[in-house]
Amino acid sequence: MEYKISRKLDLLPPSGIRKINEKALQLEREGKNIIHLEIGRPDFDTPEYIKKACIKSIEEGNVFYTSNFGTLELRRAIAEKLEKQNHIKYDPQEEILVSVGLSEAVYDVLSVLLEEGDEILVPDPVWMNYLNLPKLLGAVPVTYQLLEENDYQLDLDEIEKKITDKTKAMVIVSPNNPTGGVLKKQTLEQLAGLAVKHDMMMISDEVYERIIFDGETHLSIASMEGMKDRTVTLNGFSKAYSMTGWRLGYVAAPAPIIAAVNKMHQHLTTCASSFVQAAGVAALREEKDELQLMVAEYKRRRDYLVSELNQIPGFRCRMPGGSFYVYVNVKAFSMSSAELCEYFLMEGHVAAVPGSVFGENGEGYLRLSFANSYENIAEAVERLKKCVAELIKAGKIK
Repeated sequence: MEYKISRKLDLLPPSGIRKINEKALQLEREGKNIIHLEIGRPDFDTPEYIKKACIKSIEEGNVFYTSNFGTLELRRAIAEKLEKQNHIKYDPQEEILVSVGLSEAVYDVLSVLLEEGDEILVPDPVWMNYLNLPKLLGAVPVTYQLLEENDYQLDLDEIEKKITDKTKAMVIVSPNNPTGGVLKKQTLEQLAGLAVKHDMMMISDEVYERIIFDGETHLSIASMEGMKDRTVTLNGFSKAYSMTGWRLGYVAAPAPIIAAVNKMHQHLTTCASSFVQAAGVAALREEKDELQLMVAEYKRRRDYLVSELNQIPGFRCRMPGGSFYVYVNVKAFSMSSAELCEYFLMEGHVAAVPGSVFGENGEGYLRLSFANSYENIAEAVERLKKCVAELIKAGKIK
């Protein structure tokens, strides 16, 4: 039988990150010891108080559908968090929706904002969903550059030149995946002015906001004058609270947008798991020093990894201000980023992601996650050193 798969799926390439991960897992099944620096998954267990809240909720019988929008208790907790930490006041009943992870929220939001032929400004490099999903929806992702020499800040002149009468929205991700760059206050203020001037919606992905270092400050563009009504803020629990498997995210936006997002959300997932939402309430309201301890350990790993990588011939990387990734410049090698990742995986048993996965500007870079133990990261560095030494012998450095 011939299976006639929709041709739309040709616009949606497989995840480059998962491709590396699957190959790494196969090597592990064959008995190889692989150090995983490819997956953006915290290696910490979910804090105990969150797990207990989930178990308690199940034991109390909270195992049924909730409101499509999410439990009012969780939406109120999210609204409290956004007002206290991000300085934005949202109505929990009309301006917040709970999603099944951030990935669902991204699809829902793009689906309701974009029509066929619309243009959306997307950073390059960026998490691939923002590049691929608009294409699936018949829209056009127009990329703007995040460059190492600019410390991965936006070039406002470049962005303004790319705005047309078809531009519907713009995506910003801060802290950024894969670069670890954090947008500065001045950059965001100028961008807000640009959004108002051109009557443009902003989609602000802030899922890494709590993983930030060196006195850097996360700022939500929705908190700036005139921006709440033209901003969709996306966030979730996966990265900050080490809850990747719990699949819990949220959208905060003006009421008409939330109502539209809910139409898509109803048909896709109905609601997030009831007992997981109870865990989300606990995460927000009962947090003590768990996140600070995790971030302190991330910083220790980051400092070590950046210092060591910059001593390896052909490697160069900046100190990321946020997230748990280092973005390594490997343009000195006469190999593509994909070829380098393949070599490091097969010969050094270190899994990394080629920058080409994240857009055209990603070629010549590798993304390494330091969401792994300090000991594993130290071992990975030693393996990479040996691999590079062999590449030097083979004349693979330009």
